[in-house]
Amino acid sequence: MPGAVIIGAGPGIGRAVARRFGREGLPVALVARTDSTLKASAAAVTATGARALPLTADAADETSLRAALDTAVAELGPPDVVVYNAAIIRPDGPADLTVREHLDAWAVNVVGALVAAAHVAPGMAARGGGSFLITGGMPEPRREYVSLSLGKAGVRTLVELLDQEYGPSGVHVASVTVAGPVAPGTAFDPDDIAEHYWRLHTQPRDGWDREVLHDGS
Repeated sequence: MPGAVIIGAGPGIGRAVARRFGREGLPVALVARTDSTLKASAAAVTATGARALPLTADAADETSLRAALDTAVAELGPPDVVVYNAAIIRPDGPADLTVREHLDAWAVNVVGALVAAAHVAPGMAARGGGSFLITGGMPEPRREYVSLSLGKAGVRTLVELLDQEYGPSGVHVASVTVAGPVAPGTAFDPDDIAEHYWRLHTQPRDGWDREVLHDGS
């Protein structure tokens, strides 16, 4: 059975999405930076009865990210869905960060998603189908979250560009925009948010959405 790859498979949305796809019987490759994070996320997936493949990689490191994706393909086969959930989330104002810090944030928030898409989407296009989904946010820019606002604006543009490139070949590119702080038991419960990813992945082609907004309502 085709599987899923979750990049940024930490606590919160990443783990919830991995668990949601696991409940459908899909094997799930989990990509995160630390072994402790991967262990917990893998346990959440295996509890659903699905196979979990933990892979250590930094979304901002092109070499390790591409290697993790290659391992996922070698172990589980070409993925049917890839979710990019990695992000640097922190408060910062217009004058708070150095150029290097802005570049580091951009590398995780946007460029990692571009690298992952460039690595997997051509194969999906050649097969005539697949989903590439990105976690968005900040539907309105906020001056107290400058790097995140810039990054999520970049994600919105990236989704449009990837849709132009791969959508005609059957690849569903979309984002889930989360407009608030994620926490269990709230209007931004990660398990509720995870449902959007499954719905996007299973949408018929004539009804594709490119963006879903989870605003807590």
